[in-house]
Amino acid sequence: MAVEMKNGYPIFTPEMKETHTILIPMMLPIHFELLISVFGQYGYHCEIMKNESRNVVDEGLKNVHNDTCYPALLCIGQFMDALKSGKYDINKVALMLPQTGGGCRASNYIYLLRKALQDTFPQVPVISLNFVGLEKDPRNGWHMSMPMIVKSIYSLMYGDMLMLLYNQCRSAELVKGSSKKVLDRWIKKSVSILASNSYTNTKKYYKEMLADFAKVERSSVPRIKVGIVGEIYVKFSPLGNNHLEDFLISEGCEPVVPSMLEFVLYYLYTKVNEAKLYSRHSAITPVYAMMYQMFLGKQKEVVKVIEEHGVFNPPHDFLHLLHSVSQYINLGVNMGEGWLIPAEMGALAESGTENIICTQPFGCLPNHIIAKGMSRAVKEHHPNANIIAIDYDPGATRVNQENRIKLMLANARAAKGEV
Repeated sequence: MAVEMKNGYPIFTPEMKETHTILIPMMLPIHFELLISVFGQYGYHCEIMKNESRNVVDEGLKNVHNDTCYPALLCIGQFMDALKSGKYDINKVALMLPQTGGGCRASNYIYLLRKALQDTFPQVPVISLNFVGLEKDPRNGWHMSMPMIVKSIYSLMYGDMLMLLYNQCRSAELVKGSSKKVLDRWIKKSVSILASNSYTNTKKYYKEMLADFAKVERSSVPRIKVGIVGEIYVKFSPLGNNHLEDFLISEGCEPVVPSMLEFVLYYLYTKVNEAKLYSRHSAITPVYAMMYQMFLGKQKEVVKVIEEHGVFNPPHDFLHLLHSVSQYINLGVNMGEGWLIPAEMGALAESGTENIICTQPFGCLPNHIIAKGMSRAVKEHHPNANIIAIDYDPGATRVNQENRIKLMLANARAAKGEV
């Protein structure tokens, strides 16, 4: 098959949908398994990369300037390591990267990746996954229809529920591995649910998930809860944050990770709010507003179902985030994760999760300003908040990161009167 080119780079054409495997960087282990199952329903064969060796970092350093942020380095390093592994037919593989279209350098990852591919794998096309009309081309073989977008977000919603229940169970399970068995069973079941016409019946399946995870035998000894906020990639990606959730559990803590749906709602709300603040209305603005209201209702459903069940702790209510964050920062501040980071820190502290780790790539200016800069404001409203910022980059050692977290946990135990 002849490779079609545009601006000197190969493009993913409709014919490649039948022949090519699409590689996707790992960020959310549970969510992405469900997400690629949705992509598969529309004829795309996708694979989540799980390579995590030191070679990933080395490949990233070889192919990306060391001043570029850590997520770009890891994603491109994963791609290059995978392509050089011999596992894939280089003539039948494509790569996918997300683009936000915002001020974050993530919007430029795709150009860095194409540059890295030019000398060694010039025939490998790169697909942009975005929702703001970037990379428009009539021959683009990747198409996200509205039904596909909606079903993809539903996959993230099911992933959120499973992540929440799994973290709350495995941190206190009496039989090691019992929570993982329930999780694995529900990942398989969720794939089937998303392939059926009943996937919108979230309330029914949430109740079944809650009932199954509630059967996991757990210790009644209270665990120190540690919230994880920050830049979206290192907050969620085990590769990006050196398996932070696993480390916290090994220290006898319960990791509390805000939902991916919060970020989706933040993104949609920001688009609607920008139209009001800057008179930037467009044909898609009503679509953003409609989707925002739709998924806001779904988020309320999650909170209500968990509260009615009474065993597990629900995620933050998004409207409460909107209301409470105004005491820290204006809702027009939306560079990177914007006002969402101080909103999540404040909500965690307010709900009793006073120990908070802010994960951030070294040199990520939006996160350094909005996270580090706003932590003092959060502490002024919540004096007991125990917030630390952890930088992640190739030069930061895991030992140093974990030692800083252990110091935070020592302070948390001392505050509780524990030895």
